[in-house]
Amino acid sequence: MENKIGIIDEGKKVFEIEIDELKKIKDKVDENFEKLVNMIFNLGKNKVVITGIGKSGIIGEKIAATLASTGTSAIFVNSAEALHGDLGMISEGDIVVGISNSGNSDEVLSILEPIKKIGAKIVCLTGNKNSTLAKYSEVVVNIGVDKEVCSIGAPTSSTTATLVMGDAIAACLMKLRNFTKNDFAKYHPGGSLGKRLLLHVSDLMHIGEELPVLSENDPIETVVMTLTKKKMGAVCISENGKINGKLVGIITEGDIRRALQHKEKFFSYSARDIMTKSPIFINKEAMALEALNLMENRKNEIGVLPVVEDGKVIGIIRIHDLIGLK
Repeated sequence: MENKIGIIDEGKKVFEIEIDELKKIKDKVDENFEKLVNMIFNLGKNKVVITGIGKSGIIGEKIAATLASTGTSAIFVNSAEALHGDLGMISEGDIVVGISNSGNSDEVLSILEPIKKIGAKIVCLTGNKNSTLAKYSEVVVNIGVDKEVCSIGAPTSSTTATLVMGDAIAACLMKLRNFTKNDFAKYHPGGSLGKRLLLHVSDLMHIGEELPVLSENDPIETVVMTLTKKKMGAVCISENGKINGKLVGIITEGDIRRALQHKEKFFSYSARDIMTKSPIFINKEAMALEALNLMENRKNEIGVLPVVEDGKVIGIIRIHDLIGLK
């Protein structure tokens, strides 16, 4: 017979239990936590080695990855694999963070003596302050929970607590190092955040034959044909009508539509009659995200920016080139 449960209620109960346990763990962030953070911060050229087995090991991999991506040299070593050669990844002076909720995982305990002989420091995240792992450790950070979310005691609240404690360590280290978004981007050049923070206007702007540039004296027919041919959504107007000339204005598709309201005069116009003088522009060395913000955060949004260098037009960048940076 099918065993029916209130699935939504059961799901919410998991959140309630884990949130309650995390609140308790927050109160365990004490001087031992502070000591561990300072030990890692003062490591110098050495690294942090996270080790564990099973679910704790999986959480340990994530903690190591977070540390490594936020300015702390860190690796993960599976405790079982360490017995078969991976201890070679550990060097004298390293800090080895053993993760074990019970503090008595055989695989973790079996590598403690070898780690001491190597000359690395042992610390731990454990829920058992009286465990063998805790006795081997210079610093013990308590991640003990009162309740897992299921009756059989499968690692749930305990692994969440370990994960958050790892995040807290990483976040404190970032603060101590004044780790910035640009620092983060260096380690994530392929990620969306990295792309946003590393790309400059010069990486995306249109130049050369793609760049529509005319002079103030060019007739409206030339402006319209250039807009149509170049498909940039705007034409830059320079003092000499050429690339690298002094930027004096810009004509957008919107300017053409407004000019068409005066049909009887339209074909008598030249570029100077309809251009926007002293337009907003951006430097090629500016961040691409800055260009996007400049276009979007205005009373009247604009879709195109001239790119200048020493007052001279050298390129153009469109909002379409920047889609995906947010």
